[in-house]
Amino acid sequence: MPVITKITQQKKDSERYNIFLDEKYAYSVHETVLVKFGLTKGMTLEDWSIDEMVYEDEISKAFNRALHYLGFRMRSEFEVKKKLLDTGYGEAVVLEAIVKLRKMGFLNDESFSEALLQTQKITSSKGPRAIQQELTRKGVGKELQAQVLESYSETEQVEVATKLAEKAANSNRSIPPRQLQQRIQNALQRKGYSFDIIKQAISGISFEREDEEWDEITATVGEKAWRRYSTRFSGRERNNRVKQAMYQKGISFDLIDRFIEKKENEENDD
Repeated sequence: MPVITKITQQKKDSERYNIFLDEKYAYSVHETVLVKFGLTKGMTLEDWSIDEMVYEDEISKAFNRALHYLGFRMRSEFEVKKKLLDTGYGEAVVLEAIVKLRKMGFLNDESFSEALLQTQKITSSKGPRAIQQELTRKGVGKELQAQVLESYSETEQVEVATKLAEKAANSNRSIPPRQLQQRIQNALQRKGYSFDIIKQAISGISFEREDEEWDEITATVGEKAWRRYSTRFSGRERNNRVKQAMYQKGISFDLIDRFIEKKENEENDD
């Protein structure tokens, strides 16, 4: 049976030790493995114990690799497991490392899910459906998802969604109200809010425009439609298509007629 003839500390990693058996380098182990197995110079080892040490050291390596990965931000168990497997560790080693991480409090899917909820809610203003999709992508179970999302009350959802809607409404005054409202609804839907929450969020927002704002909107929408259809149509056909395009944007017939009359006068002047 091999005998440990020398144990040296590695220079690049002070937590790892080189083990020499019968005067030859055999393998290296983490200091936790060294202590666990009580390795000392002159100790005789059996083949099965060497295999056990190597296996234990692999777990230690996987554990430390996971700690490094977790050092950047919180992760789910699914993310850590995938990272370790992709790195090349065997599944048995990975599962042992995860159990150790869980016992020491480094991995906790409940805490992770709650933190993700708060982050997505505060920094991205996302609704429950979008957050649920993110939790699913992170490998969090459906039961835990439901438990965590219960804390995102309807009142809070309406509050967050309303702030988003108000910001969009105030920064897009040059867009026709009907078009802007639809755009906001679509944006909130993409953010993961239900139709009922969206309806409540939009209900308190005024999409009314002053006369000066309507003049600006009419000119912007009208010029775009006029350029688009003037390349292919003329006369009544062009006017009808421009009128239809402008009306679909929520502009009144009165403003549309005034715009078309203005454009026709400009043509006649030319």
